[in-house]
Amino acid sequence: MSRIEVIQHEVAEGRLKEIYDGVVENRGQLAEVLKIQSLRPESIVKHVDLYMEIMFTRSELSRSELSRAQREMIAVIVSVANKCTYCATHHGSALNHYWKDEEKLKLLKTDYPVLALPEKEMALCDFAHLLTLDPQTNNKADLTENLRILGWSDAAILDATLVVSYFNFVNRMVLTLGVELEKDEGKNFKY
Repeated sequence: MSRIEVIQHEVAEGRLKEIYDGVVENRGQLAEVLKIQSLRPESIVKHVDLYMEIMFTRSELSRSELSRAQREMIAVIVSVANKCTYCATHHGSALNHYWKDEEKLKLLKTDYPVLALPEKEMALCDFAHLLTLDPQTNNKADLTENLRILGWSDAAILDATLVVSYFNFVNRMVLTLGVELEKDEGKNFKY
């Protein structure tokens, strides 16, 4: 149960209703992680914009070699490390939209180092895990160096860092404010 007041879609008015309706139209349904921000409607707009930029990177100027699946994989690694069931479930569903392998997804969530992932993807997982649990490590050693050695570009390293940072932010919001998983566990969202 949320720890702050949440204005539900059915009773939303004015700008909040407009924002909620737009989210439902574009994403298929209104996520609890967005509704938790109902007391600050414009934060929902900014949140969605940030999410779309980081997870989809659609503009020609922002093309990246990181795939949507790789971004979702990073999201799951971060969320599991933070013990954020809400985000791990949502983004696990999104990842499985690409992987189509429940067992592989289960291993990612429980013991990712044993997965037979390509070396470049395993490096992304290790980077996300370490940056989440021990961010100050980068003061002792350059966490980006292994990614660079394996052939990830600086743009891809930035994108991976943005995904890690975004999910650490959202995980903390979800855990602090008591955001609960939707009844359908987010399976009806558009990916």
